[in-house]
Amino acid sequence: MPSHAPESNTSSHQPSPSSLSRRAFGTAVGATAATVAAGIPAAAAPGPAGAAAAGAAREQPFRAARGRHGRRPNILFVLGDDLGWADLSSYGAPHIRTPNLDRLARQGVRFTDAYSGSATCSPTRFSLYTGRYPGRTKGGLAEPIADRSVGLEPTHPTLASLLRGAGYSTALIGKWHCGYLPDYSPTRSGWDEFFGNFGGALEYYSKLGLGGEYDLYEGDAAYKDLRYYTRILTERASEYVQRDHDRPWLLNLNFTTPHWPWIADGDTEQSAEIVRRIKAGDRGALWNADGGSVEKYTEMVEDLDRSVGEVLKALKHSGQEEDTLVFFASDNGGERFSYSWPLSGNKSSLQEGGIRVPSVLRWPARIDGNQVSDLPVFSPDWTATLLELGGARPDPAYPLDGTSLAGYLLRDEAPEERDLFWRVRGERALRRGDWKYYRGRGGADQLFQLADDQREQADRAAAEPGLLAELRASWERTNAGLLPYPTAS
Repeated sequence: MPSHAPESNTSSHQPSPSSLSRRAFGTAVGATAATVAAGIPAAAAPGPAGAAAAGAAREQPFRAARGRHGRRPNILFVLGDDLGWADLSSYGAPHIRTPNLDRLARQGVRFTDAYSGSATCSPTRFSLYTGRYPGRTKGGLAEPIADRSVGLEPTHPTLASLLRGAGYSTALIGKWHCGYLPDYSPTRSGWDEFFGNFGGALEYYSKLGLGGEYDLYEGDAAYKDLRYYTRILTERASEYVQRDHDRPWLLNLNFTTPHWPWIADGDTEQSAEIVRRIKAGDRGALWNADGGSVEKYTEMVEDLDRSVGEVLKALKHSGQEEDTLVFFASDNGGERFSYSWPLSGNKSSLQEGGIRVPSVLRWPARIDGNQVSDLPVFSPDWTATLLELGGARPDPAYPLDGTSLAGYLLRDEAPEERDLFWRVRGERALRRGDWKYYRGRGGADQLFQLADDQREQADRAAAEPGLLAELRASWERTNAGLLPYPTAS
């Protein structure tokens, strides 16, 4: 079994400063993000030009560190739930303060062009756990899983099962949403331990799910705790990282924050009203369509930030911070109260706002801080990367769709240009370099140049018919290898 991650060496590859200025600092949003990343409070930030200059002095284009060596890392992979691309102050939110996640970004690498594997909860989790397109498995076709008919088959290799085979301890704390008992569970798919909820949403105090069922489990047994859910998950994760581990570990920490219902810690009256409606048979109660606000959403995101900060503090106290790779992202784009400017679209859409997500990586032993990367990446890439860094081999019977970024992160190797592919019912998208092919529910093929048009407003399809045809053909080739969606009965 390999005992070390690949070693660093010297290379001439480096993202161009012009690329950085165009994408990371080309808008007022980018300027705000850069200012915060430089340690300047957003409320006291100078104007856009000054902010960009201040940020550029600190946040540099990513470059792998030289001469670094280290053992295989512990892996703390944290997911927010329905968090919008710009909901962190380090990504441009003017009204949300996220000092802990901003600090994490300063200590590592902030990715500006990182994507989820799909536009909703379940398929993205399938893509992360398997390293493959959601459409390669029956369970991944549900967008998202809403009943007990499908799930992540226990026979399918996962990030957890492959790392466990390479000597890792594995745990999943929080939201699973890849199938229900008795057939599907994290403990059947490679995680040694599970504490959390099986479904896509739950009421934060009562733990009642969409069907009114109680949904908090330890392993496969119901666990009673009626405190605010984010507090419970934070405690559990802090306890896990502070254990006296005798081997490297993987912890998937999947918060439900800031997913609906929009209930913050202390909102017991709002909680009681939603519980009353659930018990009265209102199956839409958890959607909280008549509740929430920008202010409440802000409160929840800031609570998520504090919670991640508590876990990171526990990690530091454990003495494992240096050798732990921490990754934070969202499972898909944001909902109706999220902030995603300048992107268009939100959760469930393959427009940028539905799949581009905040993503931060920190590994003190091997990667320098105060860096930004505009490399286009998506969820299956992280699966491939973590497997390589952990010394685990993919199962050849289940080839990965992601590309390992270990060479890029540790050796400055330029990743080969490849296409990022997405498919959801009624929509399709593919990104190659700065170009994005998109077909929405209206049925028209569109082409966008994202470096100059992140908002996807200037359709270049008519001006670039050859490129449009090429990207469409690439999408069709990939799609042909996936399972078809089941037809409605």
